[in-house]
Amino acid sequence: MAVPVDPSGIDAALAERLAAASARAARLQLMVFDVDGVLTDGRLHYGPDGEEIKTFDTLDGHGVKLLRSAGVQTAIITGRSSKIVASRAKELGFDHVFQGVHDKTVVFAELLSKTGIAAADTGYMGDDWPDLAVMLKAGFAAAPANAHIELARRAHYVAQARGGRGAVREVCDLILRARGYYDALLEHACGVS
Repeated sequence: MAVPVDPSGIDAALAERLAAASARAARLQLMVFDVDGVLTDGRLHYGPDGEEIKTFDTLDGHGVKLLRSAGVQTAIITGRSSKIVASRAKELGFDHVFQGVHDKTVVFAELLSKTGIAAADTGYMGDDWPDLAVMLKAGFAAAPANAHIELARRAHYVAQARGGRGAVREVCDLILRARGYYDALLEHACGVS
């Protein structure tokens, strides 16, 4: 479940960390996501014929769509290759999709070059060691609650939700709030605008 980011009622150190993460998120023009452990819960399921089965959270998917509607480009950089990921990425309208990536930093640099967006204006959400180098290069680094401890220590924002269970939506909501789009999008969803 996505958790709204509201600094009231939290201690000063946490509020300061949230404010710093929000300041970084406010700059974002591009948000990049890993798949396994971020957009999914990280578990791998195989059918009887060896086909890979992944589960995605609809809250996360809608968060990605909301980001795109607010003008933030979205991308996937993942080490595995899957038709399911290609299908889900197309369904959500991801701007850039890179699968079967062995060195995520190389692809990240190519993505920045292709888009003309600076690393400082790019966010990355990952959950395990293959994501570390890219997270350290991005202007905003996020991790799900169940990320490896080394990523959680280095992330600007660690979601309260787990990967594949609303963590992406939580980060998308943080970005939308930081960029000033959240309230207008919510009003539109309520039929107010």
